[in-house]
Amino acid sequence: MKVAVLSPVAWRTPPRHYGPWEQVASNIAEGLLKLGVDVSLFATGDSITSGKLYSICAKGYEEDRTQDAKVLECLHISNLMERAGEFDIIHNNFDFLPLTYSRLIKTPMITTIHGFSSRQIIPVYKKYNPTNHYVSISNADRSEDLNYIATVYNGLNTTQFEFNDQPGDYLLYFGRIHHDKGTAEAIEIAQKSKRRLLIAGLIQDENYFKEKVAPYLSDDVEYLGNAEPGQRNKLLQNAYALLHPINFNEPFGMSVAEAMLCGTPVIAFNRGSMPELIKHGKTGFLVNNVTEAASVTDDIKNIRRRDCAEWSGSQFSCDKMVQDYLALYQQIIVQ
Repeated sequence: MKVAVLSPVAWRTPPRHYGPWEQVASNIAEGLLKLGVDVSLFATGDSITSGKLYSICAKGYEEDRTQDAKVLECLHISNLMERAGEFDIIHNNFDFLPLTYSRLIKTPMITTIHGFSSRQIIPVYKKYNPTNHYVSISNADRSEDLNYIATVYNGLNTTQFEFNDQPGDYLLYFGRIHHDKGTAEAIEIAQKSKRRLLIAGLIQDENYFKEKVAPYLSDDVEYLGNAEPGQRNKLLQNAYALLHPINFNEPFGMSVAEAMLCGTPVIAFNRGSMPELIKHGKTGFLVNNVTEAASVTDDIKNIRRRDCAEWSGSQFSCDKMVQDYLALYQQIIVQ
């Protein structure tokens, strides 16, 4: 079987720091390669893969701002579509634009929908309902207007995360610095529970950081910048708990699965996919507001960290994700 994996071109695949879609695309490609599948990755030129790499730019447009994002996207997608006949199936991890080529090629396409930036993009997905194959990354993140063939949870490379049963005493916020992700709420939770908070992540909203985060930085609330993979592992495995007080219905939370894989329980607002990721009372707590979150921090000590790691490893591993996708590929090709 020859598979083309289409990744975005905002960041390198896999990303150096931030880039969840790129990370999942990489995990899919490398996981398939381990099973002996012939994989071609369409990504930035500095991407890393054991398979074939096809690119139209040396770096992503978020890492080289001299480039025009739309131009790169058009060149990138057309680079694959003009070679579509070389593959048995195309796995699209690049949102809705590649769908517009799907009726012009004979190769079947499977599209993982990594969330909806807005409801305005749904008409594009809806148009290609009859000729495409949609996969959701959680049952919570589905549109009633679309047809899905499966839900496949994002998979982690479990070798990159180490279990730790002797954590530190700090709380951790790990994610984009943005209102949606609840950085300010994490600070409030830490203050109410009188615990130290470490913050790591890309500043996506400069004004939000200046107004809601920077004024509260101190010895007890520390911003560490954007963590690299090695630092990420240490921060996650040594945390007393991960705080995930999201203000939107998140399709999937990579850091939630990563923290649990290290044995670290998660306190999350009960929105979006969180009930699918977290087993309430066993791998963390689902709460509704800052006050509730602060009130359960002491109960984290009753969570068995090994249960967190075993749950995450069984549900959110790269091996499971790839096996699920491979079964879908075979089903689609037979059809």
